[in-house]
Amino acid sequence: MSPPARRTTLVDDVYESIKGQLMDLVIEPGARVNIEALARDLAVSPTPVREALARLESDGLVRKRAMSGYTATPLLTADQFEQLCQLRALLEVPAARLAANHPDAAARAALTSAVTPPSAEIDPTDYRRYAPFTAHDAAFHDRLARLSGNPMLADSIVRLHAHLHLHRLYLPAGPATDTVAEHRAVAAAIAAGEPAAAAAAMTEHLTATRARHIVAFSTTETGKE
Repeated sequence: MSPPARRTTLVDDVYESIKGQLMDLVIEPGARVNIEALARDLAVSPTPVREALARLESDGLVRKRAMSGYTATPLLTADQFEQLCQLRALLEVPAARLAANHPDAAARAALTSAVTPPSAEIDPTDYRRYAPFTAHDAAFHDRLARLSGNPMLADSIVRLHAHLHLHRLYLPAGPATDTVAEHRAVAAAIAAGEPAAAAAAMTEHLTATRARHIVAFSTTETGKE
């Protein structure tokens, strides 16, 4: 029985490695994914790479086309971003409400420790200095989602954030201070066990996030003209 277990672990490791390359923009959105090159870099056969890519396709992070293989999923369009914002509101507002109802007060209070970003020096014009904050931002939302106590809801939110993370890296939305303050308000309401206040704070945060990011699409389109 041990060989199947080892194989599962290998595929999991390859999956996490390739996902990391996608999320860190080592493999850029829209770029072709070379299975043989990945297998060489990871010192594995092509088989676990293909299995990992099949999982990443189900996550929406890569696309498979007949005769051309896999490519990294392109960045969101403005319409897709609007749809994602609508879906976030449908999922994350109830998640905040559920998290505030979590019976473990210590677990609710611990969310406040996830608010402060890893560095005070956050430069939205510098990818290397902005990337840690985007990862921290996603981690806060993912941790909150898991605190909801609904695994299916949490998994759906985590998948959404993979796409939003890539968008943030390419089209950063300015200083992070507003985001941190909004996270703090959400976390405080959850720690206090106030579902209505948590839902309201999350709604305010998602509305503000949309407003900050949608401007980037206009800027990008103007630059193409």
